[in-house]
Amino acid sequence: MSTLHILRSEPDEQVCELIKAISPGEVKMISLYEDPTNYDDLVEEIFCHDRVISWW
Repeated sequence: MSTLHILRSEPDEQVCELIKAISPGEVKMISLYEDPTNYDDLVEEIFCHDRVISWW
């Protein structure tokens, strides 16, 4: 099962531990807080993964 994590802000240590705990299998993280986001690629990634989790 593949999981996509969308991060709105930089995760703290607790969020990193939660991501590791709830994400068996393939994991991809997209950070919206770093570089300008290509939203076309983001939408494509959302539809390519089994689960999508958004973090504030």
